Amino acid sequence: MPLTNDPRAFADEALAGFAAAHPDEIRTVHGGVVRASATPPGQVAVVVGGGTGHYPAFTGWVGPGFAHGAACGNVFASPSASQICSVARAAHNGGGVIFGFGNYAGDLLHFGHAAEQLRAEGMDVRILVVTDDIASGPSDDRARRRGIAGNLPVLKILCAAAEAGHGMDEVERAGRKANAATRTLGIAFGGCTLPGVDRPPFMVRAGQMSLGLGIHGEPGIETLPLTTADEVADLLVDGLLAEREAAAGAVAGGGSDRVTLLLNSLGATTYEELYVVHRRVAERLAAEGLTVVAPVVGEQITSLGMAGLSLTLTFLDAGLEALWTAPAATPAFRRGAVGPRPPRTDDLATTHRLPPVVPGSTDSRALGARLAGALRTVRDTVVTHERRLGDIDAVAGDGDHGIGMRRGAEAAVEAADEAVALGGGARTVLFRAGAAWAERAGGTSGALWGAALTAFGSVLGDGDAAGGRTAEASPPAEASPPGDAERPGHGAPLAQGVRAAVDAVLRIGGARPGDKTLVDAAVPFVERLEAALPTAGFAAAWAEAARVAGEAAEATAAIAARLGRARTHGDHSLGTPDAGAVSFALIVAALAPAAVQEALNSPAENG
Repeated sequence: MPLTNDPRAFADEALAGFAAAHPDEIRTVHGGVVRASATPPGQVAVVVGGGTGHYPAFTGWVGPGFAHGAACGNVFASPSASQICSVARAAHNGGGVIFGFGNYAGDLLHFGHAAEQLRAEGMDVRILVVTDDIASGPSDDRARRRGIAGNLPVLKILCAAAEAGHGMDEVERAGRKANAATRTLGIAFGGCTLPGVDRPPFMVRAGQMSLGLGIHGEPGIETLPLTTADEVADLLVDGLLAEREAAAGAVAGGGSDRVTLLLNSLGATTYEELYVVHRRVAERLAAEGLTVVAPVVGEQITSLGMAGLSLTLTFLDAGLEALWTAPAATPAFRRGAVGPRPPRTDDLATTHRLPPVVPGSTDSRALGARLAGALRTVRDTVVTHERRLGDIDAVAGDGDHGIGMRRGAEAAVEAADEAVALGGGARTVLFRAGAAWAERAGGTSGALWGAALTAFGSVLGDGDAAGGRTAEASPPAEASPPGDAERPGHGAPLAQGVRAAVDAVLRIGGARPGDKTLVDAAVPFVERLEAALPTAGFAAAWAEAARVAGEAAEATAAIAARLGRARTHGDHSLGTPDAGAVSFALIVAALAPAAVQEALNSPAENG
C-alpha cells in the first residue's frame, strides 16, 4: 500500500511536495503545474496531463524543451475540464495550445470539454491523443489503442517542435507523425495498490507474468509462465517488430531503420533489472539492422508500485530525430544544454473560474436546499458501497470506480452546501455541485456525473422551481404540501431534469444501451419514470423506475464491455455487472421513496 496520510488527499499532497522540491522549475496553478520560466510570446504551448500515480508523467516533464504545463487528475483519474482550462490559460502566451494525453475515455471527455470552453474564449486549441499500446487494439484500428509509455517520445517530439518555434499546424503534424511511428508492449509481474485500498485490483500468481498490462492496473490480455530476462526481452521485441512495417512506414522515406527506445519501469522493477533486459534488447535490435538513437532506460511512466516493465520503439526520420534529441530541462527529463530563461512574473491566481452564484427566488432557494440534502443521501450511499463498486470495477478495469464516486459525491455535497449558504437557487446549487464532482472525481464517471448535474440544474433554473425562470421573473410560490409527492403528475420539472441529465450523459459519453455502461441503467430509469409519472405520484414513479434500473444494472453482467478502459478486456467482464450502472442504480434506489418525499417537501439541513 502506498505511504500516505488521508488517502483522499494523496494526489494534492504529492503535487504540493513535488512543487516544494522544484521551486525554480515549476509553479503551481489550480489543477496542475506550469513552467517557472517565461514562454516566448507567440510560441505554441503544449499542455500534457493525466491522472496522478504515473510520475514522472506528467508533471515531471514540464520545463523548457518539453511541456509548458501539466494538468493533474486524482489517482488514476483524468483531470477535470476546469483543471485543464486553468493550466492551459496559464501556459498560453498567444500561440495557441495543444493538448497531449493518452487514449482513455475520461481524458477524451475532459480534454475535449476543456478544448470547447477555451475555443469559445478565442483560443486556438488542438488535441493529440497517444495510441501506442499494441496489446489494447488491432493494428488497423489504432483509435482503440491506449496511450502508455509511448507518451514520452511522442510528447517530447511534439513539445520540441513547439520549442523550436514552429507554427501550430507544423507542431501538430510532428506529434501525429511521432504517434504513428510509436509502438509499446508491456509485462506485469504484480499488481499495484491504490491509496486507501488494501489490495491491488488484480493479482499475478507466483511464477507467472501478465502480458499487455495497462498503466492503471488493468490486467493484461494473456498470462504466461515467468521466464528469464532475455526471454522477456525477446517477447517484447518480437511483439513490437511484428508491426515494424507499419511503424517505420509512418515516417519519411517509408522504411526507417533508425529508432529510439524507452525501456520503462512501472514502479517496482529496479534499474538493474531494466539494464539486464536492455542488454538483450540492444543485441536484438542491432541484429535486426536497427540503429538506436538516444535510448532511455528507467522510470518515466509508472503505475504506483506495480512490478513490471514496457518497451517502446519510435521509428525516426531526420526531422523526428532532431526533435527527439533536442535539449530539454525538466525535473525528470534532461537532455543537452538549455540556456537561461527569464522567470515568470505574472499573476497565476486568475486562471480558475467557478460558476457564479446567482441569487435564487425563495422557491428556488428552498428547492436548492432540498437538493443539497438529496446529494448527502447520494454521498452516503456511495460511501457505503465504495468497496463493492471498486471490486466490480477491478474485474476488467482499474478498480477505482468506488474511490472516484466517493471523491465526487463528497465534493458535490460541499459545493452544494456552500451554494445554499450563499443564497443560490436550484440551478446554481447543481451547477456548483456538478463542477465540483467533475473536478474531484475526474475520469469518465466524474465527467458524466458532473454533466448530468449541470444539465439537471439548467432545467430547474434559479427562479420558479417549476419552470427555470430567473429570480426576477419568478412569482411568489407556496411550498408544496406534504402529500403532493403522491399526486399523479406531481414532480414533472424534476422528471424533466432527470431526462436532461440522462441526455447529457448520452451526448457527452457517446454510449448507448448495450455498451455496458451506466447508460444501461439510466435510460430504463428515465423511461419508466416518464411513463409512470402521469398516473402515479412522483415518489411511487421514482420507486418503480429505481426498481427497473436495479434490474437493468444487474443484467449488464451478461454483456461484454465495448467502451471505456474495460473494452480491451470485454470478455473478462462477463458474469459481472458494470460498476457505473450499479452505482447509478444504488443511488436512485437510495433516493426512493422516502428520500424523494424528503427532498420534495422537507427543509434540508445545511451543515
